Amino acid sequence: MTMRLRVVHSTGFAYNAPVTSSYNEARLTPRSDHRQNVIVNRVETVPATRSYRYVDYWGTAVTAFDLHAPHEELEVSGASVVETEPEEYPDDAERVDWEDLPGEYVADRFDEYLTFTKYVPRNRSLAATGRKLAKGFTPRGAVREVCRWVHDEIEYVQGTTGVHTSAVDAWKERKGVCQDYAHLTLVLLRSLGIPARYVSGYFHSNPDAPIGETVEGESHAWIEAWTGAWSGYDPTNDIPIGERHVSVGLGRDYSDVSPLKGIYTGGGATDLDVVVEITRLA
Repeated sequence: MTMRLRVVHSTGFAYNAPVTSSYNEARLTPRSDHRQNVIVNRVETVPATRSYRYVDYWGTAVTAFDLHAPHEELEVSGASVVETEPEEYPDDAERVDWEDLPGEYVADRFDEYLTFTKYVPRNRSLAATGRKLAKGFTPRGAVREVCRWVHDEIEYVQGTTGVHTSAVDAWKERKGVCQDYAHLTLVLLRSLGIPARYVSGYFHSNPDAPIGETVEGESHAWIEAWTGAWSGYDPTNDIPIGERHVSVGLGRDYSDVSPLKGIYTGGGATDLDVVVEITRLA
C-alpha cells in the first residue's frame, strides 16, 4: 500500500526585544529514497530572507538562512507532499551473523553508528540486558526483539523528558517520548555491535484516515539498524516502518537531526510555538 501525505511543520519564535542577527539551519525536507518520493517541498520564513540548501554529512537536506534586519518574531515553515510505501528488507541483502559484526569491514565502515554519544551513552547494565535479549536470535531478529522490549519497558508520557535528556536518564524514569525510545534502542543495539542510527521524521497516527483528513501531529523519531542492509523499526509504536512514516533526517542521535537550530544576537526568546499537520491526499 502506498500513501500520499502532505506535511506542514511550522515553528514560531517571539522575542522580548529586537533580534539584530540570526543564523539558522532547518532540517524540514523529507528524504527521497527507496521508500519515499518527495513531490513538493518548500521551506519559508517570516520575515522573508534568502536561503540556500545543502546535504549534510549524514545525508540530510538542510535549508540554511540568516536574518540581519531587526525582528521580534520569527516563523519557519516547511511544507511537503511525499509519496510513501512500506519498507521491505532487500532479498539480495547480505546476511550478517554475530561473528561478522566485530570484523574490520563493519567496524570501519560504520564506526560512527557504533560510537556512544551524550544522548546514547555506554551503560553496563543496558549492555547486559541487550545480550540477554539477543540470545538465540540473529542480528536482524535481535533488532526486533530489542525494539519490542523498549516499547514494553518505557511508558509514553509527554513532559517527563526534554530535548537534552539522555537514554540512560529516560531509562531511570521509565518514561519518555519517541526521542527517548529511539535513544534507548540505540544504546542496546550499539552495545551488541550492531550499527544503528537515529531517524527523524513524521508519523501519521491514523491508519484508516480518509482522504483529505488533516490530523494534528508531531515530529517523530525511530531507528535504522544495519544487519547486511539498513532497515528501520519504530520502537515507540512497536511496528515496522511503513507508509505512515515520513523520514527527514539521519544521524548518530537527536543532535544531528534537530528540525531547527541556530544562534542569534539581541533579545531573548519568550515564546515558542510548534504546529505539525499531516493530511492524507491519496
